[in-house]
Amino acid sequence: MNRLLQSFATVLSPAWPQFCAAVALATWAVAAPSAAAAQDGAPQAKVTADAPYVQHEIKIPSSRDNSLQSARLDVPKSYKPDGPPVPLVVLLHSWSADYKQGNATLERLAGQASWLVVMPNFRGPNRTPEACGSPLAQQDILDAVDWVLERYRVDPNRIYLCGVSGGGHMTMLMAGKYPKRWRAASAWVGISDLAAWHTLHEKDRYGQNMRDACGGRPGDSPEVDAQYRERSPLTYLANVGELPLDLGHGIHDGHTGSVPIRHSLDAFNAVVKGHVAAGQPDATITEDEIQQLSQRNGRLKAPKEGDELHDKAWGRQIYLRRQSGNTRVSIFEGGHEGLPAAMMDWFMKHGGKDVNE
Repeated sequence: MNRLLQSFATVLSPAWPQFCAAVALATWAVAAPSAAAAQDGAPQAKVTADAPYVQHEIKIPSSRDNSLQSARLDVPKSYKPDGPPVPLVVLLHSWSADYKQGNATLERLAGQASWLVVMPNFRGPNRTPEACGSPLAQQDILDAVDWVLERYRVDPNRIYLCGVSGGGHMTMLMAGKYPKRWRAASAWVGISDLAAWHTLHEKDRYGQNMRDACGGRPGDSPEVDAQYRERSPLTYLANVGELPLDLGHGIHDGHTGSVPIRHSLDAFNAVVKGHVAAGQPDATITEDEIQQLSQRNGRLKAPKEGDELHDKAWGRQIYLRRQSGNTRVSIFEGGHEGLPAAMMDWFMKHGGKDVNE
């Protein structure tokens, strides 16, 4: 057990050691029962009898178009309606999935910490104009948070946002557009620039998905180009400000996966621009560094202090780690995947204390 988690154990509940052990072993591997989701998310989570939470299927009225939107809500078995307010994790599904995807590991870790988890649908797979970062999809996520806040004792200052792949795309988008709504956010292998991603995937289903969502190819018309911009996190990430945002990307993604690491590195640089405009130091990752890491099995020729380390909370080797304000980016040994242990570690570092402390 790493020292950080051990320090939490000294102040948190007796159940925390078991939670830490689970965190140390947990990963969010990219696998799925369908071919469509195999490259961009985790398998659909199955709730087992020993799960530390009860899962509810819920319907949430959209405040934008009055439609009923599906979601799932995990309520810890330890939850007490008259107890202290608890944190809420907003777990966003991947590109080709819907709210039923979930993630068994992250849900279990959150349940063991006595946190609620809500999984909004935000208009389902990213293949329609209503999905893929649309205003409707954005509002569905905000509506889901508000729905839970109205019905459960949730601490409004401890709402955490996370997602992988398409969920990473939406996490970054929501972080840039609504930074005040989240205590911290964790985005993994996310798409930050839809037009650039279309160039890579023009001939496969992802390209077709984007054309269906945005109304055509980039360059078809000013209106289509606006759709790509408005649905891309890069457009908004300079507004992140002091929101703790963690960006993680496996070094092999783009070679063995669907999203090159440039998407997370460019996302970090977009945040840096906002920080520099606010008078903070320039932590821009250079184009040379991006090119070096983007090669197959790429490594930095001249890593800076702190770039290369083994992160025990992640259980992975890190090849680049940079920070600007409260935003961090890490390129790690891995592929197109997310690490629930690292997500929870980030949230714990930013106000996520156990309700039983």
